[in-house]
Amino acid sequence: MSKIASRFPRAFLREICTPAGPPTPYLAHARRPFVRRLPTLVAWLFTIILLPTTAMVLSHDYGLNSDVALALAVAQHAPLLMAVRRPLLAWAIVFVADVVGAALLLTVDMPADRPWPWPATESIGLLLLMLALALRERRLTLTAVWLLTALASLVFRSLDPEQATGTWVPLVAIGGVILLVGGALRERGDARRALAEQETISEAERARRTLLEERARIARELHDVVAHHMSVITVQADSAPYRVAGLPDAAREEFGAIAATARESLTEMRRLLGVLRSEGSPGADGSERTPQPGVDRLPQLIEATVRTGLPVELTMPVLPALPQTVDLSAYRIVQEALSNVVRHAPGAPTRVSVSVNGTGTAGTALTVLVVNSAAAASDAPQRPLETSGTGHGLVGMRERVRLVGGTLDTGPLPDGGFRVAARLPLSDATRAEQEPPTA
Repeated sequence: MSKIASRFPRAFLREICTPAGPPTPYLAHARRPFVRRLPTLVAWLFTIILLPTTAMVLSHDYGLNSDVALALAVAQHAPLLMAVRRPLLAWAIVFVADVVGAALLLTVDMPADRPWPWPATESIGLLLLMLALALRERRLTLTAVWLLTALASLVFRSLDPEQATGTWVPLVAIGGVILLVGGALRERGDARRALAEQETISEAERARRTLLEERARIARELHDVVAHHMSVITVQADSAPYRVAGLPDAAREEFGAIAATARESLTEMRRLLGVLRSEGSPGADGSERTPQPGVDRLPQLIEATVRTGLPVELTMPVLPALPQTVDLSAYRIVQEALSNVVRHAPGAPTRVSVSVNGTGTAGTALTVLVVNSAAAASDAPQRPLETSGTGHGLVGMRERVRLVGGTLDTGPLPDGGFRVAARLPLSDATRAEQEPPTA
C-alpha cells in the first residue's frame, strides 16, 4: 500500500503535466487558409487587448508598482499566443503568474471593492485558456486544472477573508462549465473522427476482400479451361507411340515423361482448386460440374433476361473459334452487365453487341458492348429484382479483361444510361502489344 501511495502523486503529476497530443495548431486541418489562421488571430486579439489593460489596472486601480504591473501583465497574457499550439504549458505559466500577482496584491494597500485574488482581466485570460485546454486535453488534466484553480482561490480567501469578496466564485463555476462542455465536445469530435477512420479502413478492406473473392472465382472457372488443355496433352502423349509408327525408344520415353508430367500437373491443379474453393464459396459442395459457358450461350442468357421484364436486343454475327479464356470472359462480362442493369435500372432498354474486329480468322480482338438507356418510370417494374449489390460486378469485369490483356471502358451516358465496352485480344501477339511494359 505504501508503494502505491508513493507512486500515485508522481503518476498524477506526470499525467496532468503531459500534453494529450503533438503541438498541432487548432483547426490545422481546415481547408480554408483563413480558418486555419483564425485561432492565432483570436489569440493576438485578446493579447493586444488584455496585456495593456491588465498593466494599467494593476498599477492605477490596485496601486501596484508600474514596472511590476507590466511584468505581471506580460507573464499573464503573452502565453495566450502559445496556447494555439501548447495550451497546457501556456496555462501553467499564466496560472503561476496569476498566483504570484495575487500574492503581490496582498503587499499593497488596494481598495476594498476591487476583485481579488483574480482581477477581471486575469479571469478572462484564465477562462480563455480553460477553453483551449478543454478542446485539447484529457479529462484528468481538465479535472486537475479546475481543482487547482478552486484550491488556489480557497487558499487566498483564507489568507484575507475581508478582501476576498466572493468574486472568485464565478470564475470557478464558469471555468467548470467551460471545461465540462468543451471536453464533451472534444470527445464527441474524437469519436466521430475515429468512426470515420474506421469506416474508411472497413471500406478499403471490403474492396480488397471483394477483389480477392472475384479473383478466386475466376481462378476456379479457369481451372476447367486449363484442365481441358492438360488432359489433351496427356492423351496425345500417351497415344503418340501407338499413333506414330517407328518411334525410337528415346522418343517413346520422352512422350511417357510428358504424359506423366501432365498427369502430375492435373493433380496439383485439383489441389489448388481445393484451396481456392472455401467452405462458403459457390461450388464448395461440388456443384461446379457443368461446362463453362461461352458466347454461344448468349442467346439463352438474353432470353432468360427478357423473361425478367428487361427488354434486351442482341446483335451477334457468326463468330470464329475463340480462345476459351476469351470466350468465357466475354460471356461473364455480358452476364455481369445485364445483372447490373436489372439491379440498378430495371426496365431500361438494353442493347448487347458482340463482334470481332476483322473478318474470318484474321480478327484481332473481340468487342463486347452493353448499353442501356435510362428507364422510364412507367416501364420500370415496381421494385428491382435485387435491392443490394455486392460490389463484385465491375470488379469482376476488370479482372476478366486484365486476365486476357484487354481493355474495359465503363461509365454513365448523358441521357442517364450506362455503357460497358470491353475489347478482348484474340491472339498472344495482340495481347503483348496492349499490355504495359514491365520493369
